[in-house]
Amino acid sequence: MTFKIGCIVEGDGEVKAVPVLIRRIAWNLYPEITIIVETPIRAPRYQVVKDGELESRIELAAQKIGGQGAIFIILDSEGDCPAHLGPALLQRALQTRNDIPIAVVIAKNEFEGWFLAAAESLRGKRGLKDDITSPNNPEGIRDAKGWLSKRMEDSRTYRETRDQPALTQLFDLEKARQTDSFDKCYRDIVRLLEELQKVNDSTNE
Repeated sequence: MTFKIGCIVEGDGEVKAVPVLIRRIAWNLYPEITIIVETPIRAPRYQVVKDGELESRIELAAQKIGGQGAIFIILDSEGDCPAHLGPALLQRALQTRNDIPIAVVIAKNEFEGWFLAAAESLRGKRGLKDDITSPNNPEGIRDAKGWLSKRMEDSRTYRETRDQPALTQLFDLEKARQTDSFDKCYRDIVRLLEELQKVNDSTNE
């Protein structure tokens, strides 16, 4: 089976990191599935939340997957409540294309907060010190990128485009699921895969 997923992301790092994340989860659960993640559409958060902007990008993502597949949208909360922003954006998304499975994930503060939640699994990786430990409230830290930079060896600093995709390949998914927003992210990706399987099964009957 081959499934296509189109993505809408916020930052340059997510353009490469989000496909890695989706493929990791898919491979762990459904190794028999081939996942094609089209090159994500990058859109600044301040634009996406405006009327009409999210909708136009959803149509573009649908074109990328040929109208057959799923769409995954991920943004940072940047101080907004994920429990409010996420459902509001999902409602708009489904009003635009209710014929395609869609998920909207809002990372509380930053995507990198998920790395903090699984910090022990990243010890000694990508220049991080070999004694780092997860903070008590990883999603409560407003500058997760800075947190990572301060815990790197040899005056290195965290660089989103270089380090985010690599750390996405390495961090402990189950440990990160202790955070509410990554647990939702994980479950939403699984849901999209399950919905695509159902569509595939019904088509082949």
